[in-house]
Amino acid sequence: MPIYHVDAFTERPFAGNPAAVCVLTEPQPESWMQQVAQEMNLSETAFVQRQENSVGELTGNRFSLRWFTPTTEVDLCGHATLATAHVLWAEGLLPADEIAEFETRSGLLTARRTPAGIELNFPATLVDPAPAPPGFIEALGLTATPPFVGKSRFDYLVEAASEAEVWQLQPNFESLRQLPVRGVIVTSRGQSPYDIVSRFFAPGSGIDEDPVTGSAHCALGPFWQSRLGKSELLAYQASSRGGALQVICQGDRVLLRGQAIMVLKGELLA
Repeated sequence: MPIYHVDAFTERPFAGNPAAVCVLTEPQPESWMQQVAQEMNLSETAFVQRQENSVGELTGNRFSLRWFTPTTEVDLCGHATLATAHVLWAEGLLPADEIAEFETRSGLLTARRTPAGIELNFPATLVDPAPAPPGFIEALGLTATPPFVGKSRFDYLVEAASEAEVWQLQPNFESLRQLPVRGVIVTSRGQSPYDIVSRFFAPGSGIDEDPVTGSAHCALGPFWQSRLGKSELLAYQASSRGGALQVICQGDRVLLRGQAIMVLKGELLA
């Protein structure tokens, strides 16, 4: 079955966040999907399959979608969803003017093509203030007391005192691996042209640092909207690969816009 390697949230190859996209022709066991994700060894591998319509035909624009890291299945992934939508349109599996609808563990998600890039419609993630666990700030490598520490249903979110601290972080991944969360978002206001910058660490999910994390911006959007008084934000994730995306807050939904480029396609033989 066909499999693709796509760099998401970037306009150029070998930047942004790479994802593998496997287009299923029939259902596969979860154990097999996990093994494929481990073999691909990317932050996420997406498995997409067209859903049947009311008369049992594999037609239309609705697909099932699941995401796996090399070690576990996750509930929400932005860059692999963007990569999947890019594959569907690029490979002629969905007309360019049709919206892709994905049935996922986070409900119905959609993707559509716009002049500004692929637009994902995701649920907003709320962050509530939370005490920092013992040794947490030290494990992140922050030298200044963070203005805010909070927690969503997925991650911790930490506001750093400056953008420079975000760029310079060298976390203790072994310590962060012990946290009972998917990952840790560290963020600050950005310098022009970016409104915000961030980094995302998820060693407990098999990813020490994720290059560009769409789902983290479902929390970053509402968080910074309330502080900056802006519902549209230009965000940059300051990993070694780096990536940019537009974040648009619309009540309980967040729109994420970004580019993608396919760098490899082939066939799974096992």
